[in-house]
Amino acid sequence: MTRIRSVFDDLMDSPEEAENLRIRAELLLDLRDLIKSKDWSQKEAANHCGVTVPRLNNLLNGHTDKFSIDALVKIAARLGQSVTVEMSTQRAAA
Repeated sequence: MTRIRSVFDDLMDSPEEAENLRIRAELLLDLRDLIKSKDWSQKEAANHCGVTVPRLNNLLNGHTDKFSIDALVKIAARLGQSVTVEMSTQRAAA
């Protein structure tokens, strides 16, 4: 059986890197949506997230390459969110 490819597979050199990017992108988009739903100035949002305004702008502008999974989980926790890790079986590469 072949593994289902995604856009992340096309961007990265290995399946492991692609999965890491997919997880970071999902976390970043969820955080961006949450932050945008608040009525905060950029400075207030940065303070709530525990980051600088330029770092917040990186998040809001989707710069996934600027964040590790760990950094995104810390921001989520500062915003009162919990992050759940779930592992599922994928079809093995042929």
